[in-house]
Amino acid sequence: MKILFYGTRDYDKDSFKKVMKDFPDVEIEFTKTNLTWRTAILAKGYDAVCAFVNANVNAMALDILAGLGVKLILMRCAGFDAVNVNYAKSLGIRVTNVPAYSPEAIAEHAMALGLAANRRVVKGYNRVRENNFDLNNLVGVTLHGKTAGIVGTGRIGAALCRICKGFGMTVLGADLYPNQGLVDQGIVDEYVDYDELYARADFISLHAFLNAESHHMINDKSINKMKDGVIFVNTGRGGLVDTEALIRGILSGKIGAAGLDVYEEENENVYKNRSGEVYESVTARLTSFPNVVVTSHQAFFTEEALGQIAQVTLANADAFAKGTDFVERSVVC
Repeated sequence: MKILFYGTRDYDKDSFKKVMKDFPDVEIEFTKTNLTWRTAILAKGYDAVCAFVNANVNAMALDILAGLGVKLILMRCAGFDAVNVNYAKSLGIRVTNVPAYSPEAIAEHAMALGLAANRRVVKGYNRVRENNFDLNNLVGVTLHGKTAGIVGTGRIGAALCRICKGFGMTVLGADLYPNQGLVDQGIVDEYVDYDELYARADFISLHAFLNAESHHMINDKSINKMKDGVIFVNTGRGGLVDTEALIRGILSGKIGAAGLDVYEEENENVYKNRSGEVYESVTARLTSFPNVVVTSHQAFFTEEALGQIAQVTLANADAFAKGTDFVERSVVC
């Protein structure tokens, strides 16, 4: 089983090499090049390819991969919106993902972003570095006793619900498929619809899947329904939020603080060093606000998560080669 790993960095190599001993029948090679239709030809001679969230596996890329005999696409992430799944299925290409490599890691990062933005941690830190110990314009709000609204209460959302409970918050959930078990355990106080969540929550965090229905679910209309000064966090997908509407919400004061690990134009930037370039971007506008904290899709980035990603990805490759069952819940098509 020969696999070409696209878009890899040193930490990818390290984590996968640590578990390779468990899969002697799997052979992998790494390339820093990302997977797109232009680079799909590099997979000639391989049985499978592995890609990350910033790949673009569209119909053209899939046609090329199918023509090269590639039968398996291993997404080493939870999301699979980078792949045209229906077209892959029509070509007989299997697609797998890693559905739950570390929900706690992402939930912890979501809370860290909310806290850092709310308490102006970055601005305060930069001041102290310059021997400026003034506290003007650094005031935040106390989360204890406030209401958290968690949009999407799957494994990641549920993990954040537990964290919010630990902060002494009331927790509202909004989900197309409410988890009554979370209510029974006292982790979610109440399930409500989106509009009620927007109206009642002091802290809102997105953990929904991105699809045609959820695209730009956060827009001018939904932001206007929120409390003034709401703390807003997105570690889900950039496309869930209309960025221009978010900026308008920040400027108006409707959004009191925002923590973002994902954003719409991230595929142009994510995991790249562009520090030597000068270019105009929406991201630059967001980072200019003192009450906004932006990270580069790093919510998953812990040693434990990297290890789980490597283990599940190679286990799926091994299962495909041997004709055995994939890792539970990891088959997309």
